Amino acid sequence: MGEMTGIRRRLTVLAPMAALTMIATSAAASSATSARATTDRASATFTSGPVPCRSPGRSRPTVVLVHGAWADASSWNGEVNSLQRAGCAVRAIANPLRNLTTDAASVADFLKTVSGPIVLVGHSYGGSVITNAAAGDPNVKALVYVDAAAPDVGETTGRLSGSGSALNQEAASLYDMVPYPGAPQGAKDLYLKQRVFVRSFASDLPRNTAVRLWASQRAASTSAFMTPSKAAAWKTIPSWYFISTGDQIITPAAERSMARRARSKVTEFHGGSHLTLISHPDAVTSVIASAIESVH
Repeated sequence: MGEMTGIRRRLTVLAPMAALTMIATSAAASSATSARATTDRASATFTSGPVPCRSPGRSRPTVVLVHGAWADASSWNGEVNSLQRAGCAVRAIANPLRNLTTDAASVADFLKTVSGPIVLVGHSYGGSVITNAAAGDPNVKALVYVDAAAPDVGETTGRLSGSGSALNQEAASLYDMVPYPGAPQGAKDLYLKQRVFVRSFASDLPRNTAVRLWASQRAASTSAFMTPSKAAAWKTIPSWYFISTGDQIITPAAERSMARRARSKVTEFHGGSHLTLISHPDAVTSVIASAIESVH
């Protein structure tokens, strides 16, 4: 019962997650496996039976995944693998990380190339992007926020991290700041410093993995965090919220507040970090599956 017990302890699900089942490991598992099961590792997989993407008589939605700052589309690799194995149509696309208005326009243009219903998923700053990109698009049937920001009209992403966020420090201690061609006056590209990335951004990943991700991070412009949101698609589109209690970048309290006003279906993951989508992709995929199941 080792891993199943760990899963039940670490996932508090406040919305149904049909079409998924947790995997239990044998009591005869090795001691190494048992040790891994106690380090906030959650495991879930699609059932071998019918799943939302294959159920007869249902629309087949496309899942579009939008990454956040200091990351790229590869941060969704675990979710893409699980969804593809289940027969789901899925795309993880590039988020320019330049300016909320233009980033959202870029994603909105991509959505126009997708036929049929869409489940739109955003991580971190990607949540702000999907909040704007989905506005006015009738094909977007569900929004999923993964340790993400969900701004209202006029709010900036930089104001939504919460009072206890690790980002509430002097910029010089958080970022390496680099000028870039065509930047608005005063704007810089921000790279998270290694200490911040490893200790706060990717705190539940093995150190060597976190350092590798830090070394390959994509910069985000200060403009991305300072641009006021022009839309709030969560006011008219059903939404789901995945909240990691170990998130030090956007605090759980801030996420709960945003989820509450959006009337989202909430799943809390006990542990994790701001990169739970990498450390526990199956837990995130289970919430995406709930959104898929809602699309008829």
